[in-house]
Amino acid sequence: MNFERLNAYRIMWVLVMFDLPTESKADRKRYAKFRKEILENGFSMFQFSMYIRHCMSRENAEVHIQRVKKILPPKGHIGIMCITDKQFGQIQIFHGKKELEAPVGPQQLEMF
Repeated sequence: MNFERLNAYRIMWVLVMFDLPTESKADRKRYAKFRKEILENGFSMFQFSMYIRHCMSRENAEVHIQRVKKILPPKGHIGIMCITDKQFGQIQIFHGKKELEAPVGPQQLEMF
């Protein structure tokens, strides 16, 4: 069996962080469109301006990074970061002083 596919160093998380202008009606429309499109591409909201996506490989992560790059709005600051599942698993999340568990990626079923 090839367990390398499920290795915590091979599975990736793509993080998209953004700060987009919302002063004008057109800015708010671009903000809403960008947010809607990253949600349609399988990202989940982690914080208000930070979205995450679980990817089974670096190659799959690169596909989703390229999709985000294609929908970048003309103004604002957008950061895209890719980290391993191992690194993501070490995140410490707090709600006030109460520590929460990190989000768990989807489980993959293998059919024989």
